[in-house]
Amino acid sequence: MPKKKIDVIEDVKKKYVRMALESGKMTSIANKAGISRDTLRKWIDEYEEEVRDAMEVEGVTVLSENPSKEELLVKYEQAMKLLGEKELEVAMLKNLLKKSPLR
Repeated sequence: MPKKKIDVIEDVKKKYVRMALESGKMTSIANKAGISRDTLRKWIDEYEEEVRDAMEVEGVTVLSENPSKEELLVKYEQAMKLLGEKELEVAMLKNLLKKSPLR
C-alpha cells in the first residue's frame, strides 16, 4: 500500500527546501528543522524542481552551493528591493492608522 502524503507536511518540507536553496546553508536549515542533513537532502531531491519553478515564477534566484560575488550581489539587491517594498507598506499602514477614527 503506497504512503499517503499529507499536504500540510509536504508544504513544510517544501518550505525548508526553499530555505536551503535560497540560503545555501544546508546544515543550519536542517538543524532549524530538527532533521538530519541527509533527510533535508532527500527532501531537496524530491521537491527541488517544484520549489525552483515556484521561485522562478516569483522572480527569486537560487544561490549555488559556492556562490560567486556576483550571485551574492544579485541576491543582496533582491533583498534590498524587498526590504524597501516592506518599509513602504509599513509607512502606508501607519499613515492609514493615523487617519482612521479611533473607536
